[in-house]
Amino acid sequence: VFKKVELRILKMDRKVISSGVQYSNLPESYIRPESERPRLSEVSECEDVPIIDLGCEKRGQIVQEIGEACRSFGFFQVINHGVGVEAVREMTEVAHGFFKLPVEEKLKLYSEDPSKTTRLSTSFNVRKETVHNWRDYLRLHCFPFDKYVHEWPSSPPSFKESVKKYCQEVRELGLRIEEYIGESLGLEKDYIKNVLGEQGQHMAVNFYPPCPQPELTYGLPGHTDPNALTILLQDLHVAGLQVLKDGKWLAVKPHPNAFVINIGDQLQALSNGLYKSVWHRAVVNVDKPRLSVASFLCPNDEALISPAKPLTEDGSEAVYRGYTYAEYYKKFWSRNLDQEHCLELFKNK
Repeated sequence: VFKKVELRILKMDRKVISSGVQYSNLPESYIRPESERPRLSEVSECEDVPIIDLGCEKRGQIVQEIGEACRSFGFFQVINHGVGVEAVREMTEVAHGFFKLPVEEKLKLYSEDPSKTTRLSTSFNVRKETVHNWRDYLRLHCFPFDKYVHEWPSSPPSFKESVKKYCQEVRELGLRIEEYIGESLGLEKDYIKNVLGEQGQHMAVNFYPPCPQPELTYGLPGHTDPNALTILLQDLHVAGLQVLKDGKWLAVKPHPNAFVINIGDQLQALSNGLYKSVWHRAVVNVDKPRLSVASFLCPNDEALISPAKPLTEDGSEAVYRGYTYAEYYKKFWSRNLDQEHCLELFKNK
């Protein structure tokens, strides 16, 4: 009887998995083929995650450390980053509050259309996938604020105010980090900002409910981010982020009061491949839900992305052809998340 009830609910409102149903087994549509499973027992902890103190008074030291992290890892964590403890606490509270809303309330925002600027959805691209991911997420476009805030959820009541405050502080952090990255490549500190134009800002509030069989599925399979820079707020209580380094998946332990910074595909292209857009994935937990908040800085749609000219002046070949961000983003969303790196399609032959 329980199985029948599970199936009926699955067909009825399984647009999201965070609706209070306790699963005894993983539904079939979430089970990965054996060759694609996470093999969790083989994953070790990433012992040497670069942790960069942005409160350091020596700018040159910050720039050097960020350059090393971008070359060797494609990601790093930052502390003393200037985003207020209160802003982070409020963001986390309203995110949890949103996912605790009755399922009927949440479904008012549900959409499978990736072009929708505010939407609740599940997995990654449910229309195209053959196997789903154990994740629900609230996707918000954030900047310019006056264009998007009115679309955001009104529940919990403090949602709009708390999220806007958090987004503003995270945006300032992201733009500052892009300056450091530019300088670490030997470019003018405004070079990246000038190339990317007025950057858009998106957010994915990810919720990974407890999963009955975590070894059979993913929260998100291995992928790189299509944007310029990702600023991730990890769940301090439940680990789940894993990164690919030297062919091995490594778990990134949450660090108190830190953000994880990921290099996205656009900075890999702009750096002419010197900096790597890191492959990362999210795994799920058998008895605890996990929440993470990913903020994405995205080039302006019309921005022309290509390797920075000073990086090819010594005769180095440009690895990637020029393209607009709109062209890239469209291609990214038309594919499966775990297909080959989208940037491969933009290489100079």
